[in-house]
Amino acid sequence: MRAMPRPPSRPNQGRPAKGRPHSPSKGPHQGREDAPPRPPQAERKPERQPERPQRAPQQPALGRAAMAAPGARQAAQAAAARQAASQAGRGARPPQMARAPQMLAAESTPRGTYWLYGLHPVQAALANPRRTIRRLLLTQEAHTALVRQVPLPWSVIPEQVDKAHLSSFLPADAVHQGTVALVEPLEEPDWEAAITRNDGPVLVLDQVTDPRNVGAILRSAAAFGAACVIMQDRHAPPETGALARAASGTLETVPVLREVNLSRALEALKKAGFWVLGLDGDGTETLAEAAPRDRRVVLVLGAEGDGMRRLTREACDVICRLPISPEVESLNVSAAASVALYEFGRTRK
Repeated sequence: MRAMPRPPSRPNQGRPAKGRPHSPSKGPHQGREDAPPRPPQAERKPERQPERPQRAPQQPALGRAAMAAPGARQAAQAAAARQAASQAGRGARPPQMARAPQMLAAESTPRGTYWLYGLHPVQAALANPRRTIRRLLLTQEAHTALVRQVPLPWSVIPEQVDKAHLSSFLPADAVHQGTVALVEPLEEPDWEAAITRNDGPVLVLDQVTDPRNVGAILRSAAAFGAACVIMQDRHAPPETGALARAASGTLETVPVLREVNLSRALEALKKAGFWVLGLDGDGTETLAEAAPRDRRVVLVLGAEGDGMRRLTREACDVICRLPISPEVESLNVSAAASVALYEFGRTRK
């Protein structure tokens, strides 16, 4: 016999399923009085989100460059200067002055550089194509004064600062006049070009170590037409802001030669046709009497107190003196150089 098919199961109507508790269904039982009350739900407090650290405001481009390493800042300055010069060549005027950030109380001095300060030294440096200027820090008043003397564009974009910032990293006795430049020392000029620059005398300084004296001598050399100044390589002051300040801009115009052995340098000058005059208080002749009129002259000055060293003295053709009052034993070396240059120029007229 064939099995009969099993009829489909009917849903339970009103009867709970075996093994399952009876629960009121949704819809028909909602709102009934006999429906069990729903337990009140506890209020859920919003979860407290952890505070996120506030992000520091982003610094402007110039501020980031100032806080970076000195090399990066210098590279940024150089790139900005090249861009300004390029714009100036196309007729666009470069920005007058960038606002320098002042996060630090002092400025760093990279190796192989020094700070040049004062209106005249910085003005002469801007006008000297042989001078490498890395940074230029100016007050608004100094910028206005420099623009009148050296027209834009310059080789470096100036940074605007106040006088208090400049005084914070310069020596206490530095008279900066709101004008400071970070520069590299000048390269030593060619010997032949220096001594033949003009027909004036050549000044030789034997162990003159005070930078202010050397600066004052450079100023007198420029004023009275000296060809160049020769100093020792070691026992002489290096190129510094104090020396340049005393020179009042003439460091950029008067060639400075440095020699290891001054005696050999004097012998080389004698072979080139120069007559070497050493200045000393015990000279038997005055400068006017000893100076020749038919050849060029070298004037040798020694350090204050010790005077010329023995070998330097022996390399001179004549030892002469300046005609000063017997009440005064000697002059300051920078004053003696100035008087000697004037006296020599007067005798040549």
